[in-house]
Amino acid sequence: MTEANQVAEASVVLDAETERSLRTAGIISYLLHAVVAVGAVLPGVQASVFLLLVAVLIDLIKRDEARGSWQQSHFSWRLRSVAWAGVLYLLTSPLFLLFFVPGWIAWGLVSIWFLYRIVRGWTTMNAGRPIF
Repeated sequence: MTEANQVAEASVVLDAETERSLRTAGIISYLLHAVVAVGAVLPGVQASVFLLLVAVLIDLIKRDEARGSWQQSHFSWRLRSVAWAGVLYLLTSPLFLLFFVPGWIAWGLVSIWFLYRIVRGWTTMNAGRPIF
């Protein structure tokens, strides 16, 4: 889907209460994702996978309310970020079985990429724009 199609698709205007509710859910979700991502980057500061599961549940539950609005892209962005990070962590996990340092480097790079996605999404949401 092209960016023009996504912008056209995101033309639904939500009432103020729904908009506020979705923005609050987005802030909470981005915050939980950020805690997990920072914990993954900093050695010894591992955040609980439980926080990530809570964030994913928030996104899954609230994304239907956002359908057709600019905020829909943020729910999809966060869910895709988690899915891709999970796949990348699984693909690089055998490195830990062979050599610790390459595995640690690979997981560090995935974690930095995940943190970048969260920061980029959060700043775009705060600007009131969809993310692609």
